[in-house]
Amino acid sequence: MVASLAQPGGNVTGLSVQSTDLAGKRLEILREALPNLRRSAVIANVSYPASLLEIGQVRVAAGKLGVDVEVLDIRRAEDIAPAFEALKSAAQALFVCPDATINANHARINTLALGARLPPMHGFREYVEASGLISYGPNYPDLYRRAADYVDKILRGAKPADLPVEQPTKFVLVINLVTARALGLTVPPTLLAIADEVIE
Repeated sequence: MVASLAQPGGNVTGLSVQSTDLAGKRLEILREALPNLRRSAVIANVSYPASLLEIGQVRVAAGKLGVDVEVLDIRRAEDIAPAFEALKSAAQALFVCPDATINANHARINTLALGARLPPMHGFREYVEASGLISYGPNYPDLYRRAADYVDKILRGAKPADLPVEQPTKFVLVINLVTARALGLTVPPTLLAIADEVIE
C-alpha cells in the first residue's frame, strides 16, 4: 500500500499495528507463561497475506524457543470447529493470528480452545476479556489519538505522501487470571509483575 514507511508516496499514510512484527514477542510471552511449552497450535486464515507473514514469524520464533507449531487453517466461520476436531497433536497452547473471520469469531475460538485445554494467546486486549489467556499488542487508544493528529495535519494541507507511516510506541500486556484458574495454570509472578492489566 505504501512505497516505504518513511516515504509512503501516493495518497496513503497512517499508523502500523505491527501485527506480524510482534508475533515472535507474543510467542516468547506465551512461553514465559507456560515454561514447559513444547507444542503450540496456530489458528489462522492462510489465505490472508498478513496471516502468512505472521505464521512465518511464529515459526522463526518457535525454532529459537524449541517449540513445534501446527497450523489450523480456517477460511470461514464453518471451518473453526472442524479445525479443532482435526487437531491431532498434543498442543499445549493456541496462538491466534487475527483476520476478519477470526476477529468476528474470537469468543467461539476461545470457547473451543478452553474446551480443548489450549490457553489462547491474542493480539487484542478485548479477546482476553472474552476468556483468552493473554494478549500482547499495540495500545489501540494511543494509536487512535495519533491517527487524529494525522487527520488534523491533512485537513490543514499536509500531503499524505509526505507523512511517514508511524509505528506503535506503546504496547499492552493483559493476562486473564480467571482463564488461568479455569485451566489450572499458575502464571509466573515475574510475568504478572510486568503486565499492564490483570483480569481477576
